Amino acid sequence: MGIRIGYAAGAFDLFHVGHLNLLRHAKSECDFLIAGVVSDELLQKNKGRTPVIPLIERLEIVQSVQFVDRAVAETEPTKLDMWKQLGFNVFFKGDDWKGTPQGLALEETFGRVGVEVVYFPYTVHTSSTFLRRTLELLNAPAVHEAAR
Repeated sequence: MGIRIGYAAGAFDLFHVGHLNLLRHAKSECDFLIAGVVSDELLQKNKGRTPVIPLIERLEIVQSVQFVDRAVAETEPTKLDMWKQLGFNVFFKGDDWKGTPQGLALEETFGRVGVEVVYFPYTVHTSSTFLRRTLELLNAPAVHEAAR
């Protein structure tokens, strides 16, 4: 079959065990793992928020993970554009996408170019969104007043 080049993309903002689990699982399914770290601009455009940790630092963190062979900035607007640039043949995604319209469209698009889509369990007990909300609550004025 040849070498399996995997691609796992994410914001990897507020790096947590869910991110580590995704990268660990992805590496176990391929020979060479590329981690795409979504750029600040794409996060702002697609999710409407600026990451807490800037791209250059997120790239350094992700590249330092032992399961990652190469970390790249994801600056292209679509995963297919990233495929054209990197040539991976396996794409990893959290299973929260499985069966959704976006997931089905991704599978169809990648199926046309011979890229396998592999889903992994989403780590439900932690997420960057949960961590961000917790930080916002800790910094809210009411919390500071109650502590006095």
